Amino acid sequence: MAAWRCRAALRLCATVVLINMVVCKGVVEDLDESFKENRNDDIWLVDFYAPWCGHCKKLEPIWNEVGLEMKSIGSPVKVGKMDATSYSSIASEFGVRGYPTIKLALIRPLPSQQMFEHMQKRHRVFFVYIGGESPLKEKYIDAASELIVYTYFFSASEEVVPEYVTLKEMPAVLVFKDETYFVYDGKFQIFNSCETF
Repeated sequence: MAAWRCRAALRLCATVVLINMVVCKGVVEDLDESFKENRNDDIWLVDFYAPWCGHCKKLEPIWNEVGLEMKSIGSPVKVGKMDATSYSSIASEFGVRGYPTIKLALIRPLPSQQMFEHMQKRHRVFFVYIGGESPLKEKYIDAASELIVYTYFFSASEEVVPEYVTLKEMPAVLVFKDETYFVYDGKFQIFNSCETF
């Protein structure tokens, strides 16, 4: 009788552990190359890992718990993981230099003028980085990681920015507030979008 209870208890424990693993893994999304396009509307907390990395393997159950916790508290932040060795171009874009690396993807791309106009209507204040990889972009990402709880951060190509915006040099950081925009290039310049240039 005791042996039967012991086996039943072990089966129950194994079932609970398996269910917990399945539930936890279900809230951490496995990301692939489509993440580059699909991240536009969400804020992501991403674990960039290598399948052979021992530290990454130790992090996995903890990362699954992070995903479960974020979901249980109703956080708008989505939790994902990406094999940085398979998707090295995306990992490089996020500045991944070792494994595991956890990044908060806060800068959303503005792919069109329509999306840009939508953001202007929706947000009273927001920042936009224009340009390619640069030291300014690294500073922008750092600032975004500290200030994301206060405002919105985007990136865009020069073609997406409204015609009334004048950029003397690239890359640049623009701050839009109400009907005014500011260009940051180490010092601020103030422009009113209603004025003609």
